[in-house]
Amino acid sequence: MPHINVKLYPGRTEEQKQQLADVITENVVAIVGCKDISVSVAIEDVAVDDWAETVYRPHILEREWTLYKKPGYNPF
Repeated sequence: MPHINVKLYPGRTEEQKQQLADVITENVVAIVGCKDISVSVAIEDVAVDDWAETVYRPHILEREWTLYKKPGYNPF
């Protein structure tokens, strides 16, 4: 606890992904008050053409009540 799952368009380097995971972890530890060992971060590349149906619809539109930061776009 906690596990964070980040979905991105392809194109980031492994170094960028690692830096993102490190910064997310640092902030989760500071804000939530857990230990670093308790945090896991997954980063998944999602093709641009697949984004609307594999990310936006199931994780944003259909689970809007879970969002604390809503996107300012709608691919539909």
